[in-house]
Amino acid sequence: MDNNSMQRKIEEVLVARAASDGDGVQLKRLFGGNDLARFDPFLMLDEFGSDKASDYIGGFPPHPHRGFETVTYMLEGLMEHKDHMGNVGKLAPGDVQWMKAGSGVIHSEMPQQEEGRMRGFQLWVNLPASEKMTPAAYKDILADSIPQYEIGGVTLKSIAGELLVNGEKIIGAVTGLSTDPAYLDIHYNRDEKINITVPEGYTALVYVYEGSANVLGTDYPLDAGKMARLSRTGDLQIIGTQDTRLLVITGKPIGEPIVHHGPFVMNSAEEINEAVRAYSEGRLV
Repeated sequence: MDNNSMQRKIEEVLVARAASDGDGVQLKRLFGGNDLARFDPFLMLDEFGSDKASDYIGGFPPHPHRGFETVTYMLEGLMEHKDHMGNVGKLAPGDVQWMKAGSGVIHSEMPQQEEGRMRGFQLWVNLPASEKMTPAAYKDILADSIPQYEIGGVTLKSIAGELLVNGEKIIGAVTGLSTDPAYLDIHYNRDEKINITVPEGYTALVYVYEGSANVLGTDYPLDAGKMARLSRTGDLQIIGTQDTRLLVITGKPIGEPIVHHGPFVMNSAEEINEAVRAYSEGRLV
């Protein structure tokens, strides 16, 4: 495809910024907080990664969520998830934890190492109003169960969704969700151009975490630590160089009001206030 009118354009480039969460965990935040409609259905994307135990050892002690899903993808290191439902998950390199907070969950995410490198991502995916108060659910996805594809000079890990890449259907480990999220981890083994067919009207994000890439039709280089938010029409063409590693995240916008307060994401201030009361009174879960 060479017709620029049929390609997605970069509408915004975001640079990862230093942040701290949990018990002093140092991380890089790509987006989250205000003006979230432009990322709909996504709410937040963090990258965590450090060789210094002091940057991650405090972990994320027990805390609540309501109204959305969290997706944790480990690249390096060991993390343990525990929640009020009795789930215990051991996250190793390449594993994914997909948790629907729904009406309420209290969970912790704690490092299972005292030295060495820990690295990964956490993505928050919103839920429509009709699903915000459904029961919480949890799923561990082991690395060897995540579909992997070799297409041209790239290796793709398909965590979620269904997309066409160079005309080949890519199916992820998680499908069938109402926001239809797709989540690809793409490794370039040589200089290569790939074409990703994204449904019309869907949000599309590209985050480069190693190397550099270009979205075809633009001259703006995406170096490591930069994320592009793209227009919602057309195909997505990405040129990467050898050893480039990037995430492609797409999803169907919900189009409902987004009201958030810390770990709660609802549709109105009244619903947020009720979530805070429910937690403080011990009846969130």
